Amino acid sequence: MNLFTKMLTCLLIATCITSEAQPEKAKPELDQDIAAMVEKLTTDISELEFLSEKVETIEKMDRDVLVFRLDERSFRVLNDFEMLVRKIAGLQEVSPESEEIKQRLIEASAGVGNAIFNRINEIKQRIDESYSGLESLSGAAKVASLAYLQSLEAIRIGYYQALERHIKGRTALGLSSGELRTRLDPKLSLYAETLAGRVELTDASLSQLRTRAKQIPNDADITAAVKELEAQHLANLNRLKMIIPILDSLGLPSATFKATLIQHSGSAISVSLFSSSALSTVLKDAWAGLKDSIKAKAPDMTLRLLVFLAVIFLFKIFSRVIRRIVRAATDRSSLDMSDLLKNMLVSISGGTVMAVGILMALSQVGISLAPMLAGLGVAGFIIGFALQDSLGNFAAGAMILIYRPYDVDDFVEVTGASGLVNKMYLVSTTITTFDNKTLVVPNSTIWGDVIKNVTAQKVRRVDLEFGIGYGDDIEYAEKVLTEIVEANEKVLKKPEHNIRLHTLADSSVNFIVRPWVKTEDYWDVYWEITREVKMRFDQEGISIPFPQRDVHLYKQTDA
Repeated sequence: MNLFTKMLTCLLIATCITSEAQPEKAKPELDQDIAAMVEKLTTDISELEFLSEKVETIEKMDRDVLVFRLDERSFRVLNDFEMLVRKIAGLQEVSPESEEIKQRLIEASAGVGNAIFNRINEIKQRIDESYSGLESLSGAAKVASLAYLQSLEAIRIGYYQALERHIKGRTALGLSSGELRTRLDPKLSLYAETLAGRVELTDASLSQLRTRAKQIPNDADITAAVKELEAQHLANLNRLKMIIPILDSLGLPSATFKATLIQHSGSAISVSLFSSSALSTVLKDAWAGLKDSIKAKAPDMTLRLLVFLAVIFLFKIFSRVIRRIVRAATDRSSLDMSDLLKNMLVSISGGTVMAVGILMALSQVGISLAPMLAGLGVAGFIIGFALQDSLGNFAAGAMILIYRPYDVDDFVEVTGASGLVNKMYLVSTTITTFDNKTLVVPNSTIWGDVIKNVTAQKVRRVDLEFGIGYGDDIEYAEKVLTEIVEANEKVLKKPEHNIRLHTLADSSVNFIVRPWVKTEDYWDVYWEITREVKMRFDQEGISIPFPQRDVHLYKQTDA
């Protein structure tokens, strides 16, 4: 294990530093920092040397365990070594002591890269051997072997990271890493390509297995294979994530691998992966795949689209025909239906036909209707929750539809407004006032208040009141009022009219005049009788008094 042996060179450096450094010439803080780093490095190397001596003398089973410990110590020594390199390289003031230390570090680092490469090759050989024997294993043995492989892969990536830091350290010391990069770059790129291939292969295999799992949901072997492959896929993704930063640090191309990671990762992706080149690669691949798919499926898609449009067109025409048929049927029906009910039946019939047409059209283009219907159910619940007020108006409209308190062209008084009902909908009612104002009143407001339908009955009573003077002949005035009412052709014979002396008011004797008329003649009779009463009273000399008040003045005399 050349790596472990090579690290012992650092111990010589530590000895050189501690023996030759002269405190009176060196800065205390520098000497203290370097001494602490050297002491830590010396401890780690001592542990590494101990394990390195023992690993060759024990059995293979225990040897494999100690090798993992050696790798752990090696990472620690490499890290300490690179920290010492950065410390020395970062010194701003040059001294004979620092130059001596730097030179020793340069000598020590000469073979570190080669030693790491050798260790990477040893690990790769062990990985290949483990993969070759994996097919003959099953059950717990296979699971254990896969876990062992994952550990080896993690160590392998750890040494690649150590190589990256070592190259940076050599650069800080002013050393060239050209020979090292010549060996590292193709090896690292090939490893990244291998990981990307594994990611794509496991993802494709997972897709097929999941399809089979849906077809055979109770197959235990398929379920176990899916779980195993998911674990492998996740492990490959994580390895590729760890390799990409190394590629970026060394200036090697990584956009393709980032694109692979973005396309095949089912979890959140690090923001660092979203470089312009990676996104460009993803978009190019997606566009290329889309073009190929369009070219392959263009004839079939065109035919499906034509069928879709044809079905929609035919059902649209059919919907219009059904609407007309339903409208004609409701208009000719002997049933007493409101305009709201008629409009709703027409709308429901046409809408139902159109909905069936859309569903049939979607089925022709290969869209599954079951998930869509389920989604519509969920969406309906959400929309219903968000539109509670509108649903309240809808419910009130349904109650108005059932109980029919008014209809179109009825004169109503609701919520402080009065006028003719112009249009009726399930959510609102449009009322036109007599001064030609349009009022849109929510049905929930109408249904929650008193509804006064003036034109609901065919016959109405006209309530009139006329006053005469106290000095006028009451019987004669009553006779005149009777003649006026009976002479009006629009006044009904039955029910009979009612003319009575009603009240003895402050300034007049008041008669009530209450003829019965058809609802549509109400205002005509009201205005005609009022006009005729005024004219006849003037002719007959019957007074219509205005309010009077007597004022009495009392003169107070002095006592």
